[in-house]
Amino acid sequence: MTKLKGNLIFGQSGGPTSVINSSAAGVFLEALEHPDIIPRVFGMHHGIEGVLNDDLFDISQEDRQELEYLCGTPSSILGTCRYKLADPDVDDSDYQKILAILRKYDIRYFFYNGGNDSMDTCSKVSRYLRKNDYDCRVIGIPKTIDNDLFGTDHCPGFGSAARYIATSIAEVWHDTHSYNTPMVVIFECMGRHAGWLAGASALAGVIGHGPDLVYLPEVPFDQNKMLEDARRVLKEKNVVLISVSEGIMNRDGQLVAEQLSTLATDAFGHKQLGGTAALLADLVAEELDVKVRGIEFSLLQRAAAHCASGVDIEEAVLAGRTGVRAAIDGASGVMMGYARPDQGPYRCDIIHIPLEEVANREKRVPLDWINAEGNGVTADFIDYALPLIEGEPHQIHENGLPRFAHLKKIAVR
Repeated sequence: MTKLKGNLIFGQSGGPTSVINSSAAGVFLEALEHPDIIPRVFGMHHGIEGVLNDDLFDISQEDRQELEYLCGTPSSILGTCRYKLADPDVDDSDYQKILAILRKYDIRYFFYNGGNDSMDTCSKVSRYLRKNDYDCRVIGIPKTIDNDLFGTDHCPGFGSAARYIATSIAEVWHDTHSYNTPMVVIFECMGRHAGWLAGASALAGVIGHGPDLVYLPEVPFDQNKMLEDARRVLKEKNVVLISVSEGIMNRDGQLVAEQLSTLATDAFGHKQLGGTAALLADLVAEELDVKVRGIEFSLLQRAAAHCASGVDIEEAVLAGRTGVRAAIDGASGVMMGYARPDQGPYRCDIIHIPLEEVANREKRVPLDWINAEGNGVTADFIDYALPLIEGEPHQIHENGLPRFAHLKKIAVR
């Protein structure tokens, strides 16, 4: 493969996570070490919108120490977006702008960090550049706490969010069991169509303090069955902890959240979820006549860098660094994915997955990892998820508070 010399650009898209900046650190630190990427590394301000608006940061001028602090800094340091590119065969106006910017700054390496929709963007850009004979290697870096990217064993961001959820539920378990009062607590986890995070709440059960009932969107949700389950557990234990995915639906395919209000949609047509725990809390309070609390983890589950998984951080960095090395060696039009051996100790290997196979596809929890009652997960789920939440966070503290990265964000001129 002929060596390709030129600049590199990296962008973040979609919902942030506590380790998305770890992937950024991996890309930046690796790219700045390679003579083929000369002389500059750029960051997109607010994802692909930064390219369209010629709004870029010069990462080459950042202090290396601050780039290393990214591994303990949550959210998207460059800014994110939910911008949907049109089909280039129908409307290529955005793509003409993108190509013009790549030519302007001699960008030959294009990296995009995100989930399903972001891989759609990455795939479209890759296809358009090939069609127009512009030599640029396009690499997708996975990211989503939902853990629903197709083709990869798991996704950066999931392990940390799972650890936060399981830890928080175990802590609430202690709080609720300090009273002699009958009580129900309902936790709402993110997960539109895939219940990986709600399922991960069961990890708290490994230390004996997990939820009693877990409901995932992979199986139809029956509120009467939930009430029956809750009555049974309440009678046995006096306290019931219930974990649900925000995207649980009834047998008719209607979201439980839609019973609460009309839901807005984003640029990709996804309904903005939330409020499921509050709706179910009202239902349980009315039907069971006990004290009820609804807890929506909301942004906390994806921003909790203080509770991040060390494994998750290291693998997020690995995806970024390996992606740069792969691109220099000639890879393009692929997403860095994770694979692990079927047996033996946990190990994470990086694989290349064609972008067109990933874009707009979802990986859901296998039905045989959900119990027969549809209100919990099996040991296979626990065995799958447990290694992903191990290891300590990589945060430096000053005055008792986390030291986050402070980038200069120098505009490219």
